Amino acid sequence: MNAQTGPSLLVDNIGELVTNEPYGEGGPLGIRRRAAVLIEGGRIAWIGPAKYAPAADGRIDADGAAVLPGFVDSHSHLVFAGDRAAEFGARMAGQPYTGGGIRTTVGATRAASDDTLRANVSRLRMEALRQGTTTIEIKSGYGLSVTDEARSLRIAGEFTTETTFLGAHVVPAEYADRPDDYVGLVCGPMLRAALPYARWIDVFCERGAFDADHARAILTVGQDAGLGVRLHANQLGPGPGVRLAVELGAASADHCTHLTGADIDALASTKVDWVSGAEPVTVATLLPGAEFSTRSPYPDARRLLDAGATVALATDCNPGSSYTSSMPFCVALAVREMGMTPAEAVWAATAGGARALRRDDIGVLRRGARADLTLLDAPSHLHLAYRPGVPLIRQVLHNGVPQCQ
Repeated sequence: MNAQTGPSLLVDNIGELVTNEPYGEGGPLGIRRRAAVLIEGGRIAWIGPAKYAPAADGRIDADGAAVLPGFVDSHSHLVFAGDRAAEFGARMAGQPYTGGGIRTTVGATRAASDDTLRANVSRLRMEALRQGTTTIEIKSGYGLSVTDEARSLRIAGEFTTETTFLGAHVVPAEYADRPDDYVGLVCGPMLRAALPYARWIDVFCERGAFDADHARAILTVGQDAGLGVRLHANQLGPGPGVRLAVELGAASADHCTHLTGADIDALASTKVDWVSGAEPVTVATLLPGAEFSTRSPYPDARRLLDAGATVALATDCNPGSSYTSSMPFCVALAVREMGMTPAEAVWAATAGGARALRRDDIGVLRRGARADLTLLDAPSHLHLAYRPGVPLIRQVLHNGVPQCQ
C-alpha cells in the first residue's frame, strides 16, 4: 500500500475497454481488448494488456465484460419539490408542451424545506449513479427569488461541483407584467447571491421565457462575474439561442431541437478541440428524454455530426419534461431516433459531456484521469442500444471507489 495514495485497485479481465483515447485499431472510442486498468489515489495509474497487469492491493475481475468511462450528464435540474405526473398524462392525451408548468414546480420548491430538497437531490443523484453516471451538472431555476436560487445552488453544491445558476428559467408569476424588472433582479441581487455557489450561468432562451436581448444581458453579466456560459437553445422552435451561444463562446447550447442550416454551421465552426488551446468549442448538447416525454421531434444528431459539430448527450432530468436520470436510456434513444451510431452515442454520453463541461479529467480513461469506470453486464458497449431498458450496469467506480454494488 502507498501511504500517500491509499490502496491500489486493479480492474482486469476486461473484454472490451472503451477509453475514448484513439488507440491502434480501436477507432474513436479507443477500444482495447483483453485489458486491465490500475487505479491509485482515485486516478488511473496504468492501462494495458491484462497479461501484463501490475500487482495491486485489490482486484475486480470484469470477467470479460465491457468497461467504459462513467457517464457525464451535463444537463439536469434536480433541485425541486413535487412532480408533474398529471401534466405528463395530459400531454400523452394530446395537450402540447409549452414550458408553462415550470411555475408549478417553482411554487412547490419555494414551499419545501432544505431537508426535503436535499433528500430529493440525493435520491436522484443515487439513481443516476446506479445507472453509471459519475459526473452530473445540476441547475437551479425552480426558486426564482434571491433566497431560493441561492438555496438551490447551495444544496446542489453538496452533490456536484458542476452547479449552474438558472435564475432566468422563466419569469415568475409576481413579475409577469414586469419582465425587465425581473431581468434586473437576475443580473443584480440574484447573481450576487448565487456567485458563491455557482460555476456556470444559463438562460432559457425561448418563446415564453427570455428573448435574445435579455439572454445576452444576463449571460454577459454572469460571464463578467467569472461564470462559464451555458444556454437552453432552440428547444420549442427556431430561434436565436444557438447563434447567441456561439457568439458568447458558451460551453454548450442545449436542446438544439429546431436548427437551421446557419445554426449548424455556427456550431460546426467551433469544432476545433478546446484541449489544444484553440478557441473553445460550443458543444451541441442533445436531450432526447425531453422529446420522448413531450412527443416532440427529436434533434437531428446525424446532421450535426456530419457537419463536424461536437455533440453531447444528457438527461435533462426534471419533473416536467424529462423525468429520467438514465443515461443508458438516452444513448438508446439517440441511436434509435437521432441517427447516431452506438459508438457516437457512447462517446457523446461520456467524452462529449466532459467537453460540454470543459473538463479533460473525466469522460476518458487514460493515465492521470479520474478513475470513473462503469462495468457493464454485457460484452460490448453496443448492448447499451441493443438491449434498451435492461439494467446493464454491473458496477460503478467513482474516484476509484466501488459504488452501488
